[in-house]
Amino acid sequence: MASHRKPRSRPSGTFRSHSPAVGFTTAALASVTLLSTQNAGATPSEPRPGGGAAQPTVEEVQKKVDDLYRQAGTATQQYNKAKEATDRQRRKVDGMLDEAAKRTQALNESRRALGAYAAAQYRSRALGPTAALLFSDSPQTYADQQHLLARLSGRQQQEITDYQEQQAAAAEQRAEATRSLESLSTSQAELRTAKQTVQRKLGEARRLLARLTAEERARLAELERQREAEARRLAAEKAEAEARRLRERQQQEQEQREQQEQPSGGTGAQTDYAAKAEKVLAFARAQIGKPYVWGATGPSSYDCSGLTQAAWKAAGVDLPRTTWEQVEVGRRIATEDLLPGDLVFFYDDISHVGIYIGDGKMIHAPKPGTTVREESIYYMPIYGSVRPA
Repeated sequence: MASHRKPRSRPSGTFRSHSPAVGFTTAALASVTLLSTQNAGATPSEPRPGGGAAQPTVEEVQKKVDDLYRQAGTATQQYNKAKEATDRQRRKVDGMLDEAAKRTQALNESRRALGAYAAAQYRSRALGPTAALLFSDSPQTYADQQHLLARLSGRQQQEITDYQEQQAAAAEQRAEATRSLESLSTSQAELRTAKQTVQRKLGEARRLLARLTAEERARLAELERQREAEARRLAAEKAEAEARRLRERQQQEQEQREQQEQPSGGTGAQTDYAAKAEKVLAFARAQIGKPYVWGATGPSSYDCSGLTQAAWKAAGVDLPRTTWEQVEVGRRIATEDLLPGDLVFFYDDISHVGIYIGDGKMIHAPKPGTTVREESIYYMPIYGSVRPA
């Protein structure tokens, strides 16, 4: 789906856009019918009654809605990134708390051992150095007094050393847990901010659509049909080019067999990738019709990068969570060299991704209000593509 500019540097390397910028789906238009219509008598581009600002044209509304969906898409990737960091930090904190509990238990056992020595000394009617150390305000300071340690037995010295080490380790563990909890709080705040941004952008888009008149909605639907037709035309051209390249390759292989009498076929790497891609596409096709939900990773719903991550996981390849990370995985591929299974990324902010299936088409999870589906890769401006494995 679409998005706003994210506050991060663009990934290394340069991709070039290979297609015109087209967006906005009929699913969004369908949702408009559920919203109230306003300004029924207003005409686009005409001044508002009373000399107010001019009404935006349908084309301007379309551009604004597209932009809002792109911004929501970028915010969704930011949400995914923050959620992953939050989950990772929470697991770290839980582990630290478990470790701190173990250290506390060990510390208590050492304290009990020292207490036993102190009790024995008390029963002997003498407050020995062990008791003095145990009841002192600063065991470390007392331990530095080497002349007192020399009076203790070897066993007592070991118990004191263990106690001091465990006390220091427990203190460090508590300090690290505190730092981790602070980091967790920061991640949770970023998560809330990203969630609010997504909801705000989607709300703005819905309000813009709600203000359209019936005539304007019809015009918007017509613009969308034109965009879809253009995207399909470009996909058909790519399908023809791919078929032509396949015929040429097959002819070359045939000539090589005739001249060298050697078996043809792809390299081992190509064959391995094709086998993985087949699993990826089988998984992706099985998800068609499931709803887009931002932040979702399946199995009942997905966002764009959640779908690509799950599909490649079905082939035994672990991809990172966000589009910004996935674009850095594997090898970059030119649009004319795409193979089924490759990942195609869209927009300059790399806020959307789909799985190439051949013939200029992809399977992707577009945006809220839509479902996982096949679509031309030229429906949105292409940023670049990668081959994950």
